[in-house]
Amino acid sequence: MSNTIPRAFKNTRTVRKIRNYMDTEFTEVLHTTLNPNGPGAIRIHLIPPKKEEDAFNPSIAIINGTDILPVNFVWAVMLAELIKETNRFDGKEISEVDIWKILARATGNVRNILPFFSRSRIKGDMETIYTTIKQIAFREEVTTDVHFMSIGDYAPFMKAPHRMDLMVSAMTKNGKWHCNQKCVHCYAAGQIHADEAELPTDAWKEILDRCRSAGIPQVTFTGGEPTMREDLFELVKYARWFISRLNTNGIKLTPEYCKKLWEAELDSVQVTFYSCDPEIHNRLVGAHHYEETLAGIKNALAQGLSVSINTPLCTLNRDYEKTLEFLHGLGVIYVTCSGLITTGSAAGAASEALQLSSEELEAILRRSTQYCHENGMEIAFTSPGWLDEQVFEELNIPSPSCGACLSNMAITPGGNVVPCQSWLDDEPLGNMLADKWEDIWNSGVCEARRDFSAQLTGECPLRRYC
Repeated sequence: MSNTIPRAFKNTRTVRKIRNYMDTEFTEVLHTTLNPNGPGAIRIHLIPPKKEEDAFNPSIAIINGTDILPVNFVWAVMLAELIKETNRFDGKEISEVDIWKILARATGNVRNILPFFSRSRIKGDMETIYTTIKQIAFREEVTTDVHFMSIGDYAPFMKAPHRMDLMVSAMTKNGKWHCNQKCVHCYAAGQIHADEAELPTDAWKEILDRCRSAGIPQVTFTGGEPTMREDLFELVKYARWFISRLNTNGIKLTPEYCKKLWEAELDSVQVTFYSCDPEIHNRLVGAHHYEETLAGIKNALAQGLSVSINTPLCTLNRDYEKTLEFLHGLGVIYVTCSGLITTGSAAGAASEALQLSSEELEAILRRSTQYCHENGMEIAFTSPGWLDEQVFEELNIPSPSCGACLSNMAITPGGNVVPCQSWLDDEPLGNMLADKWEDIWNSGVCEARRDFSAQLTGECPLRRYC
């Protein structure tokens, strides 16, 4: 996918035609979903070069919100037309037969835009693009010579983070505790911006509109506990342009609730589950809700939602492999674990006394990774700075790094923009409703934080070492 301009493009008329297409047809982030109602949906976001950049510089394709793929302007045109033709099926399930019809129509469109390429070449390239994207999305071996870009390398070209965490629910409301649990390790509890008055539905819809205009491809509904909002289904439905995720404790995930989330086209749900031991789980969440959370996991799986389970690790649930065995029996495939984010309640004495050492975490992760690899589960460790890079290389799992103001940012219950959803006590970077996004993104504080994150050092600025 070289970005070298072919000899045919030296023709002035051809160059003008390409530039006109990029200036008129490809001025904002394009998005589509292939097979949205079936297993293994593929989300594609195509991000054009910055306006001040040359149109012949690479565009960026983001597959399922994670893989960053620089594409030259020929592939950008092909992807843009593929996206446009796919979107004609908006709201309908796309069959394999439909896929080939889409590819054929997109091929014809590209032939009109790039007439100096033969139809057979465009058709072949279009099929290659589809196959490559499918392989990337489904984590299959990629048979095309593609070059991925790290988030650090991509940082200078970014206009917005890849994910915005929407803290739609506050920790307190009208002066009273608002979450349906009181977790020992809650990173948000007690932090200033986690207690802001919640914005109404229309305000969050405007924020979603502004996130889309900024080119942010993924949003996560979080809190507090986002399922405490009665308008959550409406907000999820409104966010269908994005890759959408819900972070929840699972208590409210009844069969009916999960069906409504599926109908609202939620892409994935992450449930926090501390232990398969009810006593340990209940102690760590500060409430007797083990049975409801377990039922919520089962209901989400039964509905066909993409489910991942997150477990913050501490001395009480160090027998994580046992919990993995339990989750495997339920049919869970995707799991994440972490050290403690030492902010909010997790910075207090009760949480600090349960913190594991780096050596203990490494031992747990080594055993757990082996179990997951042997049993068809995918595991990730999400806390930067706890373990050496070499550990992740040996285990062949992604190495976590701070993504604040780079891969992710957060918006507080009152609409303030913060570096990440754990960074809730400092001055906000701006307000999503009151300030221009460009002013927030290009502010000195935001740029300094982004420069730090782009170094991919594996350090968390908020971590307290105990």
